[in-house]
Order: sequence, then C-alpha cells, then structure tokens
Amino acid sequence: MESFSTLLRTASREQHEEVRGSTFIGDLLGHRLGVDAFARYTEQLWFVYGALESGARQLAADPVVGPFVRPELFRMTALERDLEYLRGPGWRTTVSALPATLEYAERIRACARTWPAGYIAHHYTRYLGDLSGGQIIRDTAEKTWGFPKRGDGVRFYVFEEIPNPAAFKRTYARLLDTVPGDELERQRIVAECKRAYGLNNGMFEALGEEFPLMA
Repeated sequence: MESFSTLLRTASREQHEEVRGSTFIGDLLGHRLGVDAFARYTEQLWFVYGALESGARQLAADPVVGPFVRPELFRMTALERDLEYLRGPGWRTTVSALPATLEYAERIRACARTWPAGYIAHHYTRYLGDLSGGQIIRDTAEKTWGFPKRGDGVRFYVFEEIPNPAAFKRTYARLLDTVPGDELERQRIVAECKRAYGLNNGMFEALGEEFPLMA
C-alpha cells in the first residue's frame, strides 16, 4: 500500500510544477527582475509565515500537529532580519500584503483553528518547499544582488539548525505516514495540499502583475 507521504507528493505534483513554473519566479531566477521584486516577495512571506507559525504555536500540544512543530523550522526571526536589511529599520510601517497573500494567510489560520490535519498540508508545502527549492532562490539572490552568502537578505533560506536537509526530509516523511485518519481524511488533506499550492501560485501571479517582465 502506498505510503501517505508518497501519496501527498505524487497527487500534488502537477500543482507543485505550476508553482515552480510561475512567471514571477521564472523572471526572478532569470535575473530579469530587480531587488525590489525580491524584497516584495519577502514581505509576502512574512505574512504567510506569520500565519503558519502562530498556528504552530497554538497547535504545539495537538496530538496530530504537535510532532510537526519543530523550532528548527521557524522562519519569522530570519524573515524579520531580512526585511530590516532589505527595507530598512522602519520596515514594519511600510510592508503590506497583497490580497492574494491575505487569502493565503487566512486559509492557514482557518485550518489551524478548525482542522489541524488540514494545517499539516500547508506546513508541508511551505517548509519542505523552502528547504528544497528555496535554496535556488537564495543562490540567485546572492549572485544577482551581492547579498552576503547565507547572510542578511537571504537568512530566510538558511536553515542553520538543519545540517542535513535530506535526513530531515526523511524524518518528515515518516511523520506524514503516521498522521491518523481514514482514507477519506487523507484525501481531504491531499486536496488541501493542492489548495495550498494554488494559493501560493495566486500570490505569485499577483506579484507578477506588480512586477511585469523587465528587460
């Protein structure tokens, strides 16, 4: 029988590829956008991870979500250091969330409040995505805009407390395989995972509209 971690990965592969192929990310990685676009993306992550990590703290004692609440994953401190570097010391008075970002963050909060297993779908798509593909963004930002290697501006992508990402991902997959629930519940989580990718893609589309292709 197929493990739940494998089911989650394979069933959401199409949505994952859509996110990876977004125009905004393609332009960012293709050196066609300026540092302001990168900073604006970092702002949106601050709102998304604010929802994700407030949810993690409130669910730390939950029997379903609790095992996934790992402090070594938390990104808010790193994001805030990056935003201070990118936007200056008064960044909190200037950051703003796009409507698509607000929708994304609110869905995470709703799952944290009412459906812990659904929250796991968002936890999975974000943290494992940034632990993996996020490293390409970090490398591009360092080379394109001269940020200090693994330093200010890209600290969000540096998981200092996870020295072996491959081993961590294997441990995470084993956690997914122990999530309780019948087949119907697991299919609901898969659907929420697809929704999470869709919300993320909506955020990228909004960023793409704000930063159209620059030669």
